[in-house]
Amino acid sequence: MSDIGLDLRVIRTKESIKNALIELIEEKGFEALTVKDITTRAKINRGTFYSHYYDKYDLMVKCEEEVVKEMENKIIKNIPKVIAGLDTNTPNTIPFTFLVPFFEFINQNRGLMKALLGPRGDLSFQTKLKVFMRKALFDSNNNSIFKQADLLVPPEYLISYIASAHIGVIQEWLNSDRAESPQEIARIISTMTINGPFFAAGLKK
Repeated sequence: MSDIGLDLRVIRTKESIKNALIELIEEKGFEALTVKDITTRAKINRGTFYSHYYDKYDLMVKCEEEVVKEMENKIIKNIPKVIAGLDTNTPNTIPFTFLVPFFEFINQNRGLMKALLGPRGDLSFQTKLKVFMRKALFDSNNNSIFKQADLLVPPEYLISYIASAHIGVIQEWLNSDRAESPQEIARIISTMTINGPFFAAGLKK
């Protein structure tokens, strides 16, 4: 078999394993599932599984690392371009502009994100998402969205507040299978971010 054929086979095998993981987390939860469950669902033997992963925890970690790396490549690396195209005279559009690609990515990876962030998934993934959000908001050097010198509160509290609010909205959107588009979800959370939850609740005064 050629190297290309072998690479494609490895890619298909890993995709089957990941899909099996997603389905099994939904059905029985990560802690309850076994490697045997995964190999049976993916229609592979145990040797094939162990040629790629040490155990189910290694599989979970690698899936999470791939998600975060892909988000960094597709979102964080585009921040300078997005900032350059922003209209600084309309600052209220800034959260929406940044959130749309974030929610589009989540929607494209809906099955895996729902499994990871759901009640039967991995709580530690929320911490990894918070680290990603910190990178996006503060750690992009001269291209960061927020400048620490401008902050009115300690950055640790601000990022915790923003990340927890976003993760909560994402979980509701995914776990309840709501039909809003990524653009609609971005607009909803932008409204709450810009004006605050009391304004969004109708308490305008």
